[in-house]
Amino acid sequence: MMQMPELHIPKNSLFTAMNRFIGAVNNMDQTVMVPSLLRDVPLDDDKRQGEREPGRYLQEAEADMYAYYTQLKSIRNDIEWGVVRAEEKRPKEKHLVTETARTEPDSEDVDLEQLLQYHLKGLHCVLSKLTSQANNLTNRYKQEIGIAGWGQ
Repeated sequence: MMQMPELHIPKNSLFTAMNRFIGAVNNMDQTVMVPSLLRDVPLDDDKRQGEREPGRYLQEAEADMYAYYTQLKSIRNDIEWGVVRAEEKRPKEKHLVTETARTEPDSEDVDLEQLLQYHLKGLHCVLSKLTSQANNLTNRYKQEIGIAGWGQ
């Protein structure tokens, strides 16, 4: 019988970062029992913790914790189910995708390994920030409902 070797995944790998983010969003999703309580709760509180405002990618009118909660869940779904599904859901973002494609050099002129490293570093950085922000949202929700000391 052939045994599978135990997988050792470095803590800085993209796979680990994705798992950390998905775990943080799953924890957030399980903790936030009543997402509507997040409506109209400003994101300002994260600034005092030294974090940048997580809602900066949302429209100013939508910049409350509920909008950010739904955005984090959407990103998790995009990671779990794939980008094709996300593109089908959001055709208005195709413009952004085509802009990105135009700014990247032709694959014949660029070292693909170097390009991959660039994108992996970027993905890892974004996933780390999103993980931190999902954890912050979970903690803020606990504060809002009065269970700030539980499970930390």
